[in-house]
Amino acid sequence: MLSAELIAVGTEILLGQIDNSHARYLSEELAKLGVSVYYHSAVGDNVDRLTALIKRAMARSQIVILTGGLGPTGDDVTRDAVAEACNLPLTFSAQAYEEHVLPYFLRMNKEPSETNRRQALQIGDAEFLVNPRGTAPGQYVRHEGHHFFLLPGPPLEMRPMFEESVRPKIAVLSGSSVIHSRVLRLYGIGESDVESMLQDMMRGQTNPTLAPLASEGEMVLRLTAKAAVREEAIALIAPVEKELMKRLGQYVYGFDDTSLAQVVFHELQERGKTISFAESCTGGMLSSMIVDLPGSSEVFLGSVVSYSDAVKRAILGVSENSLEQHGAVSEEVARAMAQGVRAALGTDYGVSVTGIAGPGGATVDKPVGLVYTAVASADGVKVMRRVFSGNRMQVRIRAAKLAMYLLLQELIR
Repeated sequence: MLSAELIAVGTEILLGQIDNSHARYLSEELAKLGVSVYYHSAVGDNVDRLTALIKRAMARSQIVILTGGLGPTGDDVTRDAVAEACNLPLTFSAQAYEEHVLPYFLRMNKEPSETNRRQALQIGDAEFLVNPRGTAPGQYVRHEGHHFFLLPGPPLEMRPMFEESVRPKIAVLSGSSVIHSRVLRLYGIGESDVESMLQDMMRGQTNPTLAPLASEGEMVLRLTAKAAVREEAIALIAPVEKELMKRLGQYVYGFDDTSLAQVVFHELQERGKTISFAESCTGGMLSSMIVDLPGSSEVFLGSVVSYSDAVKRAILGVSENSLEQHGAVSEEVARAMAQGVRAALGTDYGVSVTGIAGPGGATVDKPVGLVYTAVASADGVKVMRRVFSGNRMQVRIRAAKLAMYLLLQELIR
């Protein structure tokens, strides 16, 4: 089976100014092609360090994919480093310049600068990869049994180039073997409890493999199988998934890329019901989770971000007595917020969240992480209290997911 590694080029990655999102995307895509990724690396815009890293990659991987460093400036060193590591010439290709660099400028009605000629420097007899979305063409270099793919850094350029130009080549190289994964998404159970319940299934596993993964506010179980074709991999996974559902089915809310918000959206859509949110500590996060989904206007009518007590009183109708007697973070106020937003916006369901995200604002009786969420409907109001650990952002994410899960339970009960 082919092995691969990924090298992200750019000092901005090392400085934390941008995420290396390419690693996840490319690893997932390569797995579908039956290619195992064993190494992820990031390196700055330094030709010597990048050259050294490429040489190490050649000693352990057959496929090396480099992202970034293909621009026209002096700190775009990916071409130089690959040429040096492979001891190949780097020469200007007039044909590549005319076919791959100039067309972008013509479309944009702009004049290229002299530095743009660097983007037509060819590594040995490399094949140029078309980039209709930018000025940086990619390159495919074959050298002594190794396959180098040089891709641009911007995701909107890199991903289409991979899908259109790189994936077909790697599919030919990898033959017919595939790696297929099935993901189970759980809520309401922790990683340690899952591992305890699955110890016998995880002991001595080979194919398929089972891996519990902690996600923010929920759990993920990944089943992975290797086989000659996708159908065989699915067949290997099926009995293991059946046993997992037998043991943990009450916690499973979805599969693969499904999110809690997507499941809630589908259930609302199926029932022809509408939703509104009253958010305090989550500050619009719940609303964003729904609005991220195409067609959300079918079920989502609006929200009130009632961060202050004044808004809770004026817009949601929370009584002064409830706020004074119980405080903004309380079961009584969460209940009133859910009822208030449902009435104000005329929806079938009203969902509220109020809590202490921290780091300040806590008292002896109300610690940081305390959250109340409520769901109001024609059948009444259900309230749930939780105390979450984590920093401010973690508390907010976990509170939003709790609200989604509470709503889901009301929808499917």
